[in-house]
Amino acid sequence: MSENEPLLERIYTIPLRRAYYVPRKKRANKAIRLIREFVKRHLHVTEVKISQELNEYIWSRNCEKPPRKVKVIVKKIDEDTATVDLYKEEKRESR
Repeated sequence: MSENEPLLERIYTIPLRRAYYVPRKKRANKAIRLIREFVKRHLHVTEVKISQELNEYIWSRNCEKPPRKVKVIVKKIDEDTATVDLYKEEKRESR
């Protein structure tokens, strides 16, 4: 396996509804923590790196109104590290 190729790559839809159980000004921070906890639980890693694009998507409607759920691509780089990117659907041309 090459160095740039991930060990594992999966697509998840992460529910962020629990972010709305905290005070308004802390919701985006809680959503980021929920993403980290979800990835740690599902891929058994200790370090989770969140992409800039995903972070901007969470914070796009300010700290008070993060999205209720987010679809992500998770790549396990090595045994202890995983990266999380925002999922982009490729649109197919209809004929």
